[in-house]
Amino acid sequence: MRRADRLFRIVEYLKGRRQVVTGDELAAEMEIGVRTIYRDIADLRTSGVPIVGEAGLGYLLSRDYVVKPLMFDIDELEALSLGAQMVESWGDPDLAHSARRAFEKIAAVLPEALAADANRSAAYACASRDALPLPVDLTALRRAIRSRHWIDIGYTDKFGNETERRIRPLCLVFIAPVWLLAAWCEERQDFREFRIDRITSMTITDKQFEDEAGKTLEDLQELKR
Repeated sequence: MRRADRLFRIVEYLKGRRQVVTGDELAAEMEIGVRTIYRDIADLRTSGVPIVGEAGLGYLLSRDYVVKPLMFDIDELEALSLGAQMVESWGDPDLAHSARRAFEKIAAVLPEALAADANRSAAYACASRDALPLPVDLTALRRAIRSRHWIDIGYTDKFGNETERRIRPLCLVFIAPVWLLAAWCEERQDFREFRIDRITSMTITDKQFEDEAGKTLEDLQELKR
């Protein structure tokens, strides 16, 4: 992880906490040594980030620093809460955890009156019995999409025909209760959408692909307009 990214993550982590965070806790979260955390905190303070506390006792980010950018109204908070709950209900475990953690960070820095309103949300999303099984690791698939790794899949279509495909994964699309993988299929030399629940096997190769004209997500989106 780049140092700049780590410093940003430290600030974001402290934003989501109302209580003192120890250096050990920060070190574990960032997967670095405590001494590095101490140096990073010192550098953040030098740059003007209002972190209070000291080594051995813990750190706290001034609420004045975090509240100002987060001026949500109750409808916006309700939308964020509902969205996070829907991701928890329909996403893979890692994505569900990230959604829950993201909303907790937001709720932790709200003014008390607004936080109370957020907890009295008028809309909720619950897990559905219609949720289809996810036979492949959706977390690994999302990472392969971001890193542009070729994927080999076994697939069964709606007629029961089984095929083996090498694909360029482009994005995941959710149309309740179905997850779709939009991809460029090498066998068909065209864009295809594969239902995740019909993928019988998946191997993420160690080879990455380069964007080529006519085979990108932007090209697919243009076709659908």
